[in-house]
Amino acid sequence: MNKTFTLGTAITLALSAPAFSQDLLVFDYSGFEDPSFHQPYVEAHGGSPEFVFFGDEDEAFQRLLAGFRSDVTHICAGSVPRWQASGIIEPWDTDRIAAFADLNSDLVGADVLAGSSELFFLPTDYGSTAVVYNTDEVPAEDVASLEIFTNPAYAGRVSIPDNVDDAYALAYLATGVSDWSDVTDAQFEAATAWLRGIHENLLNYWGDPAELQQQMASGQILASWAWNEVPVALADEGFPVGFARNTTEGTSVWLCGYVNMAEGEGSEDLAYDYVNALLSEASAGPLLENGFGSANDAALQAQGAEALEASGLGEVSVPVLAQLPISNEQRERQAEAFERIKAGF
Repeated sequence: MNKTFTLGTAITLALSAPAFSQDLLVFDYSGFEDPSFHQPYVEAHGGSPEFVFFGDEDEAFQRLLAGFRSDVTHICAGSVPRWQASGIIEPWDTDRIAAFADLNSDLVGADVLAGSSELFFLPTDYGSTAVVYNTDEVPAEDVASLEIFTNPAYAGRVSIPDNVDDAYALAYLATGVSDWSDVTDAQFEAATAWLRGIHENLLNYWGDPAELQQQMASGQILASWAWNEVPVALADEGFPVGFARNTTEGTSVWLCGYVNMAEGEGSEDLAYDYVNALLSEASAGPLLENGFGSANDAALQAQGAEALEASGLGEVSVPVLAQLPISNEQRERQAEAFERIKAGF
């Protein structure tokens, strides 16, 4: 996730934003200040918390290390180990998370659910990654397996994200791994070899969903590993699009959430009020309408199967690789290998 916060956006927000509850500062992506995402908080405290925005998580991390103080910060799972190792975040008290028992178990992690690990990362929003394809040109049987990316019939007509986490989620699934929390050297090498094997079959590594949508609409790309927002946007344009999440090997989900800042100067009580509001049933509908699934599975399922399916978040009957936090060492090893593969090595 990478959103841009511009001066024009700042002026618009300054003119239209609701009253702030000044004892809580949320460091976030632009767009998540939408009051409908945390309406119970607004109702309880007379306004939203104060928001400060960042462009990407590396910028946010460096600003916090340099002394900026927030109370809660919105990041995605891949960043968590570095943030935790730095000492700038502290664990959440799961007893104070009203929806903790209803959180999607695939997004939280077995250790946390078993009570053997502290909760440093509270998942709040997620989406799916699967095979989006042109239904006029690609028969359903060809996307029944992730091996469509190795299929010579689609050479130069397939693509995957220029994103190491999404790429390795795909590669691990394709080589029989649906939990990347503790992969062996052999599993890593197999996934890396699979990615290297599809390199020549790819048209490109897409960097922006809008770019991918244009290339699919033009017919350049027939199938791609992509986020659920892509098929939704293409369907809205009348494009013949499918989203194959029940591929034999499995599918993946990405997830983001909030971390509790160790040196926040605001109210800890308000921090819990905010995340509880975001995870409430009242927030699940507005989040889904904007393309985000709530990590509160009970609240999300209450939106109905039709709404979930339309957003690319319907139920699947295959393994799900959740992009939960992994060690810095593993992520760096994957990032280094991915860069070499993209360079043709």
